[in-house]
Amino acid sequence: MEPTNIEAPEYFHKVVDCQWACPAHTPVPEYIRLIAQGRYTDAYMINWKSNVFPGILGRTCDRPCEPACRRVRVEEEPVAICRLKRVAADNKDDIADRLPPLAAQRNGKRIALVGAGPASLAVARDLAPLGYELVIYDGDAKAGGMIRSQIPRFRLPESVIDEEVGYITGLGMEMRLGERIDSLKSLLTKDYDAIFVGSGAPRGRDLDVPGRAEAAANIHIGIDWLSSVSFGHIEKIGRRVIVLGGGNTAMDCCRTSRRLGGEDVKVIVRSGFDEMKASPWEKEDAMHEDIPILNWLVPKEFTHENGKLTGVTFEKVGAVFDEKGRRKLLPTGEPDEHYPCDDVLVAVGQENAFPWIERDIGLDFNEWDMPVVDEVTFASTNPKVFFGGDAAFGPKNIIWAVAHGHDAAISIHKFCQGESVADRPAPGVTLVSQKMGIHEWSYDNDISNALRHRVPLRDKAEALSNVKLEVELGFNLGVGFKEAERCLNCDIETVFAEPLCIECDACVDICPMDCITFTENRDETDLRHHLSAPALNLEQDLYVSSLLPTGRVMVKDEDVCLHCGLCAERCPTGAWDMRKFLLNMTHAEGACRM
Repeated sequence: MEPTNIEAPEYFHKVVDCQWACPAHTPVPEYIRLIAQGRYTDAYMINWKSNVFPGILGRTCDRPCEPACRRVRVEEEPVAICRLKRVAADNKDDIADRLPPLAAQRNGKRIALVGAGPASLAVARDLAPLGYELVIYDGDAKAGGMIRSQIPRFRLPESVIDEEVGYITGLGMEMRLGERIDSLKSLLTKDYDAIFVGSGAPRGRDLDVPGRAEAAANIHIGIDWLSSVSFGHIEKIGRRVIVLGGGNTAMDCCRTSRRLGGEDVKVIVRSGFDEMKASPWEKEDAMHEDIPILNWLVPKEFTHENGKLTGVTFEKVGAVFDEKGRRKLLPTGEPDEHYPCDDVLVAVGQENAFPWIERDIGLDFNEWDMPVVDEVTFASTNPKVFFGGDAAFGPKNIIWAVAHGHDAAISIHKFCQGESVADRPAPGVTLVSQKMGIHEWSYDNDISNALRHRVPLRDKAEALSNVKLEVELGFNLGVGFKEAERCLNCDIETVFAEPLCIECDACVDICPMDCITFTENRDETDLRHHLSAPALNLEQDLYVSSLLPTGRVMVKDEDVCLHCGLCAERCPTGAWDMRKFLLNMTHAEGACRM
């Protein structure tokens, strides 16, 4: 097969998987190494630049990076990347002197941001230091959007929200809180050079089921109910509670119910347990708090007497697949099941609602009544209006909203400077040797054999007694160090220099994973089966050298490499080196030519 160009960033994209799985492209191994070195503030600031909310995400992130963690290639559990963010956040020093200074002068451009959630705040964080005059509108009395309104305090203390939102609002912007925008057309008439819409997906889906209207007093839309709890408007619920839905919102609803008086709380889902949209750890947390999850049940009727809810009748269903593999839920023919309850929380999904956006302002909507938004630039069909977060493509999560905000900020900056928003800046890439001496490296390559550490939890009885008492206690410094040591340093890469190689096979002998082979070059399919150990993961590129003096090539199976550096340590000629691949995504600062 053709030799791999080791200088090409595309190769490393398939090696530093955790950074590429993160929508904000956070340099995960870099900040984990800093944690292991006790440099918590440095680790926090790396996160702050890319994901904006390290303390918040260290408690609530959906963890797209962890399934991509290379640790799962040698054992079942990935590094606890998410919870290590919290280690940095909880143990950092004061960062006031590290935040961008207030802009010395305005650049003459004025931007409106609709919604004070994570997408808008990410845009503001990138544009404020560049001198933009920013005005953020939100109907709530405090900034944070769904971070504040829909994530329960027992998962995310309000003090953490105040701190990290405050870092952004403190960069100098006008906060018009309690001021809801009810007309985009009207906003466009005001003196704004661009508008960013980060209003989220504020409407929870309802169920059109018999008895819904008659028993309405005790049937609540999940996200609205969570908001009411967060802002102190609701402080109790009935003893018997049914939560309908299988996503993370449903898990928040059921766990909140347990803390507000729900003794018999059930989650009932139309799909199977493994098909539920809730993250595995969210389901685990709910079940730890004695909340059963019942599957394959579709609500058929809300039962009631004299206007009061008495329970829910369900039809038993099963998954059936047609000849094209399409899945349908069909009744099994088993008897209906009735579960008595005092309250029902409906958490079957969220959807966008744009009644405040007129349809005659040059902004196109698609067949799902969603604005037409470019997936790269986040521009709408009205050149002055940009979208991001849930408002752009529907409900997702905080880290995606942050990534949208970074990209939208680039577009807004380029638009305001008269440049094409389609001209996207390339990221910065470096590849630097980590060798400091004959036997010295700038990183710890003693790979820990420890299994993943569990985050300690507050005693269950105590946790359930107070809706504001944080359940997860976080890693202490000792455990945080041990968990950080599990990282395989996947951004520190083996780089091979053919002219220095004498084909002594010392690297082959010392490799603990049998991932290095000197062999004749072949077609890739054939080559994969002529290695020291067959390379079976076709999604991972092989690292193939150019021809060596003997006519052979060096082939390395990156799929199982531990990045331990033993090949570079053992090599007598220095043909192997360990180099750190660092990817710096370009944000609004530095995106323009001007």
